[in-house]
Amino acid sequence: MLALAATLAGCATVNPYHDPARPHHRPDGFNNLHVDNHRADAPSFWRWQWERLFGERAADELHRVRSVPLDAPLLHGNRGDVTVTWIGHSTVLWQIGGLNILTDPHFGDRASPAGFAGPRRLTPLPTALAALPRIDVVLLSHNHYDHLDRGTVHALAAQPGGPPLFVVPLGVDLWMRDEGIPNVRRMDWWDRIALPGPAGEVVVHFVPVQHWSSRTPWDRHATLWGGYVVEGAAGPRPYRMFFAGDTGYSPDFKLLGERFGGFDFSLIPVGCYEPRWFHAGMHVNEDEAVRIHLDVRSRLSLGIHWGTFRLCDEPVHAPLDELPRARARHGVPDEAFVLFGLGQTRVLAAATR
Repeated sequence: MLALAATLAGCATVNPYHDPARPHHRPDGFNNLHVDNHRADAPSFWRWQWERLFGERAADELHRVRSVPLDAPLLHGNRGDVTVTWIGHSTVLWQIGGLNILTDPHFGDRASPAGFAGPRRLTPLPTALAALPRIDVVLLSHNHYDHLDRGTVHALAAQPGGPPLFVVPLGVDLWMRDEGIPNVRRMDWWDRIALPGPAGEVVVHFVPVQHWSSRTPWDRHATLWGGYVVEGAAGPRPYRMFFAGDTGYSPDFKLLGERFGGFDFSLIPVGCYEPRWFHAGMHVNEDEAVRIHLDVRSRLSLGIHWGTFRLCDEPVHAPLDELPRARARHGVPDEAFVLFGLGQTRVLAAATR
C-alpha cells in the first residue's frame, strides 16, 4: 500500500543536487523534460484500484512464459564476447569488455516494501544470484521496488571478491549510503564514466527517459531516474547498447538515436501499461516500445519489464501476443525485436581472437 499510495503523494523533500541551470532539476527533486511529472489525482487512483478489485481481468497464462536452463559454463568462461542474459523483469546480465554488468537486479520474492505483501514473483527465477559470475557493475535506473530491491543490493554488496560498482541516479546514492552500501557512483543525465575492463574500456552514459521515482508517500520525484548507454570494444569497432530503464514514450528517444548514431542492441520495456488512462506517460505499451526501437535506431532489441510480476492490469504474458502485432504495424522484422525465455543467453558479438 505504501508503493500505491506514493502515486498520490506530493514531494516533501529538498534536492541537495539542485542545479537551476538544468531544466530537469527543481529545488525539491527532479522533473521530466517533455511533460509535467505524472501526478495521479485521488479519484483517478481509487477508480483504478476499484477496477482492479472488482472488475474483470484476463488470466495470466504463466505456462507461456518460457524458462531455459542458464548457460553457466558460457557465462563463467566468457572472456571477451558480448552477451545478454534475461533473468526476469528488468534484470539483465550484460557481458562486455570482460565486465559483468547487471541491470536493475531483483532476485526477491516480491516487488514491495514488505516481504509479506505486495506484487509477488509469478514465474520462478531461472537462477540464483550466487550462480552468476561475479558482478562488476550494477546499473540502477530508478528507485521503484520492482527495480531497486533492498535484499538483492545487500547480497551483491556482500558477494565474494568485494562489492560491484553501483551506478545510480542522483539521490539514490543517499539511499545507498543510509543502507551502508559501498562503492557507489551517482550520475546526472548526460554524465559518463569510463571503466577499465579485462577486454577493453567500457564507457557508461546516463541518459534521460520519461518516468518518476518514489519509495514512500513523501519522496515523490526526490531522486532522479533514467536509462543507460554502454559502449565497449567488440571486434573491429565499438559495440553500443541501450537500457531504457522504465519509461513512457517521449521525444527523448529520437534525440538518443541522433546523438549516439544508433545502437547495436537495446533493452526496451514492453509490459505494465494498462489501464492506459492511468499509465500512459510513464509506461510504454508494445506499440510505443517498437516506436522507441525505431527512434533510437536499434539493430536488435529485447523486450523486458514483463513475464515476472503483475504490476498493472494486463496479463504477464501479454507481450507474447501484442509485440508481434506491434512489429507488423510498424514493418519491423520479427528477428529485430525479440522476447527471450527466462534465463536465456545470446552471444551478441564475438571478441577478436
